[in-house]
Amino acid sequence: MDEESELIQPEDQSCWASLPDVCLRRVFWWLGDRDRSRAALVCRKWNQMMYSADLWRYRTITFSGRPSRLHASEFQSALWYVKKFGRYLERLEVKFLNPYNAVLTKKFQVTMRGLLSCLGKSNNRLKSLSIQHLELDRLVWRNSIRSSFIRSLSFFLKKMGKHLDYLNLKGARLTVEQGCHVLNSLSYMRNENVISELNIEDYFSHHLAVYSSPQFKKTMSTFHSLVSLTLNYNCISDELLENLGENNASTLWTINIKCHIHDPHGQVIWGMSWAKLARQATNLKVNFFFERIMKYERLARILLREIPVRSLSLRSCYFSDPDWSMRPTLTDLLPTFRHTLQKLTFEFNNNHESLDEELHVLILSCRKLFYFKIWAFLDVRFVEQILKSQEEGQCALRTLKVRIYTNRYETNEEDRTLREIYRKYRKLIDSELSYFVIAYPMM
Repeated sequence: MDEESELIQPEDQSCWASLPDVCLRRVFWWLGDRDRSRAALVCRKWNQMMYSADLWRYRTITFSGRPSRLHASEFQSALWYVKKFGRYLERLEVKFLNPYNAVLTKKFQVTMRGLLSCLGKSNNRLKSLSIQHLELDRLVWRNSIRSSFIRSLSFFLKKMGKHLDYLNLKGARLTVEQGCHVLNSLSYMRNENVISELNIEDYFSHHLAVYSSPQFKKTMSTFHSLVSLTLNYNCISDELLENLGENNASTLWTINIKCHIHDPHGQVIWGMSWAKLARQATNLKVNFFFERIMKYERLARILLREIPVRSLSLRSCYFSDPDWSMRPTLTDLLPTFRHTLQKLTFEFNNNHESLDEELHVLILSCRKLFYFKIWAFLDVRFVEQILKSQEEGQCALRTLKVRIYTNRYETNEEDRTLREIYRKYRKLIDSELSYFVIAYPMM
């Protein structure tokens, strides 16, 4: 036999040939699909590593919504992946970023039909599915394209619903009928489904009074194992709270509620309904996220004292109303939840009123508060007050994030004062706080 054809002796082989599987698997973990395919051609051992289930359990597939040569292969590569490695998949996230026209939505719909069909045939491991921000009520989604996608998704959920533990359809923007049809697919041929985490924030189109729909209430009654539920306030009703208490009391821990100015939010919810749910689901905590709903009268109708509020976010998105005052909310409403509040996030334009003292008192009254974030017109010394209280043990913050709005283009004076404050409390900040404070010109 010629020398060239002789087997390479172990001492002459590269160190890569004897690399332990755990190390080689880690190398493959950091490679992209194309590099993994190339690496699999090196030898039999590397080819076997290519088909290690650990490499393909989690997947995020992103489709660009803009026509581009650079992104032209996204649709084909997604199908290639699912056909070759879809059987190993346990968690799938799909993103379709701001579709530009109906041609791209049609291409996405056809690709997803093939992708979901292939997964339905080959996979029995999928536990988590996330398809966010589709905005199916936009004009780029023609009726036929939208209907075809909903059919494909519903058929897939009928088959895989018994395996799924997590479903995120945030931002789908469907009609009540379409939305309930998709959710009902999870309990197909069964009276209940096993989903423990459900995110249907902005799942229905804006302006829909979902809380008055008997169809939605019937659909939600099929959920019997919810641990976490995320939805809009326009879905909340006394009947929904009653259903959650009857069917999910032993499992329910978290309800995340978004309330937007354009969503109907004038329904009357009785405090006794919240109180009953809190008694049944003893571990329940509720997180509220308000966008441009800032007036005390509206907030007081929603934030009832019987709700176990853990987190509260109030954002005005830079809108200013000279007739609006934040003071009653800070002094009269929010202290109601001082025994349960753990996180507070504020973003508002209070150029017409000073709220430093009210905010400080609120922080001191909420003894469980560990996270505080605010973007507002504040005096720079407000930060020093908080740090002093933290040093004296009057509050127990772990995160402090402050953006101080000013009416000047230059913030040199504020920046200098903030540096002095940081130097004064540096030891405290470095040892106890996740700290971020800046001055920001609001012009």
